[in-house]
Amino acid sequence: MQNHLSRRALLGGTGAAVATAALPWDIAQAQTASGTLRVGMTAAAVPLSNGVPDQGAEGHRFMGITIYDQLAMWDLSSFERPPVIRPGLATAWRTDPADPKRWIITLREGVKFHDGKVMTAEDVVFSFDRAFRGDAPHFDNRAAAQARIRMPTIASWRAEGPSTFIVETRTPDSLVPFGLTWIGITHRGAWEAAGRNWDTFLNRAVGTGPYKLEAFSIRERAVLVRNPDYWDAARIPKHERLVLLPLPEANTRVAALRSNQVEFIEAPPPDAVPSLRQAGFQIVTNTYPHTWTWHFSMVEGSPWRDIRVRRAANLAVDRAGMKTMLGGLMVEGAGLLPPGHPWHGRPTDPVRTDVAAARRLLAEAGFTARNPLRTKVAISPSGSGQMQPLPMNEAVQQNLKEVGIEIDFEVVEWNALLGLWREGARALAPRGISAVNVSYSVHDPFAALVRFLKTEMAPPASNNWGFFSDPAYDAIMDRLFTTFDPAAQDALLAELHAKAVDDRLFLFVAHDMNPRAMSRRVQGFVQAQSWFQDLTPIRMGS
Repeated sequence: MQNHLSRRALLGGTGAAVATAALPWDIAQAQTASGTLRVGMTAAAVPLSNGVPDQGAEGHRFMGITIYDQLAMWDLSSFERPPVIRPGLATAWRTDPADPKRWIITLREGVKFHDGKVMTAEDVVFSFDRAFRGDAPHFDNRAAAQARIRMPTIASWRAEGPSTFIVETRTPDSLVPFGLTWIGITHRGAWEAAGRNWDTFLNRAVGTGPYKLEAFSIRERAVLVRNPDYWDAARIPKHERLVLLPLPEANTRVAALRSNQVEFIEAPPPDAVPSLRQAGFQIVTNTYPHTWTWHFSMVEGSPWRDIRVRRAANLAVDRAGMKTMLGGLMVEGAGLLPPGHPWHGRPTDPVRTDVAAARRLLAEAGFTARNPLRTKVAISPSGSGQMQPLPMNEAVQQNLKEVGIEIDFEVVEWNALLGLWREGARALAPRGISAVNVSYSVHDPFAALVRFLKTEMAPPASNNWGFFSDPAYDAIMDRLFTTFDPAAQDALLAELHAKAVDDRLFLFVAHDMNPRAMSRRVQGFVQAQSWFQDLTPIRMGS
């Protein structure tokens, strides 16, 4: 559908006019004991509890790293420094000196699943079969949709004894450890106990994580309880229960927080932040690698194939004005990675705003205010990390209109938008969609750059939504895949990113500050410089 929405209507109010009665289902009846933490998520539904959840990285944050562990995990314990990968269910990983396509992964011994079973390499094989082996009887297509885009080079896997797991890739791939952080581990017995049915399993999920699943209702809530026998004693949750509530509308989240129906909300609307602070609520932010962009289609017929149009659009965006609109809760977009990041590099043409230059470039491309470029962009009204997508997109729409680009929006629910993202630009071209607004975490090399820029990562392989293809880019990434030294990897990533910025391959708009609002009762939370967060240290005060 086409949308032209007023900024006032999109920003809305956050005062008493947002009545408690407008809240969904029966939040007021949720657990209110002192040991319960209730979280208002931005997702419109509870992420899947199958070990490889949907709802983007927000799904992984709330249902992927809570009920489950992965072979490699992120250290989310620090506010001051960027997270690094640490051992999880694997204690070590290395490539075979005789074959760089073969990864040898040593598993942690003695780890127990929630049902008491001791984890072995066969359980890891089962979990990878579920996501990557289409002919397996326990294949889960929904898990595959999320996992395959994270490890597109994987070719085979097997157990070698109870404590060794082998992964082989089609080509050398130095980024395999990052892919391992996405695959939650469960076991065959748990699937069989659920009637060999993944739908039933969602209500009986079994992992090894710091929380156990107590209840799951995809449109209402998930209730997770502390796992007192968790293998990492330092991360046994400091609260008894975690209740996850899908509250996609920002003002509804604020109303729920103000009325003591939740203690913790994601992404409060900027205009609510001052009054929340004044009322004594905690507002927590931190810098982290997360970017808000438009992905341009590069298929035949797309207006964004013309670099003059891409440059003009980037020159037209008033990032400083948007920062003011968002109450300072963003960093002005400077690429896929923010300034100062080791992979940002040194673009020869840094991102900036220059409306007059934008008009000149569009005129060269044949477009003016009297003869504007007209196209459509797919967006969502809310969702994981989307910040405040409706007012932000409306502001960009107005900026582009002023220089001669007329944008219509096709607005779809967040999970549906991710589906369109996986389909790719060619599937959407007949609907007139030439760009998509998806924000995401850019915390690892594959997630930040490779999946968007490498020719072979076009759908269905991964997230090169626009079917971008350039041999010069591919050559840099081919070198990256065969480079295992971290410093050398950083140099290649900086070169790659600077090139993407100079070529304006995306509409660079904002880097999120990841704001959260919470009750004073929430104690001990450390907001990491990551899209993922560890909730286990949270204690609930009186």
